[in-house]
Amino acid sequence: MLDMVVEVKKAQEGDLDTFVMLIRQLESRLYGLAKSIVKRDEDCADAIQETLLNAYKSLNTLKKPEFFNTWIIRILINECNQVLRLRRRTIVMGELPETNYPLAAHGADHQTSDLQEAVDRLNDTLRLVVHLFYYQDLSVKQIAEILDISEGAVRARLHRARGVLADWMNSMRMNFAGI
Repeated sequence: MLDMVVEVKKAQEGDLDTFVMLIRQLESRLYGLAKSIVKRDEDCADAIQETLLNAYKSLNTLKKPEFFNTWIIRILINECNQVLRLRRRTIVMGELPETNYPLAAHGADHQTSDLQEAVDRLNDTLRLVVHLFYYQDLSVKQIAEILDISEGAVRARLHRARGVLADWMNSMRMNFAGI
């Protein structure tokens, strides 16, 4: 933690190499979060590119370097939401509807993909909280700060999401038991 604070301060003083190093450490986490929100790889790339540009431009506004990770995640979430807003305004001609293939859950190796598919089916507010908590390993307090909601709201969304996921996973087990 202390090393990161020192590195962030160096980046704030204009050390581009240090900023790049900090971003490389977060690269996979940022991509995973962006992918969970916007779904498309090209949209992920756009959101991450804008996030990095905005973060670099406003790095000197970060008052507490120890919050660098949550600060950049907040920027990424805002950029992803912007991409989604722009996508809703764009009408794509000739886009084929998604085909819903039945899930193939034959063993433990499919459970992870089934769970990921179930998480992807959650509504945006629940999916985002689940992703931040379980995939980004952020605390309830950090998630509350990033999303600007209360810790109780975060816990309620996690509880709701767990219930929905449990129902889906149970219904999938029941469907496959009857095959």
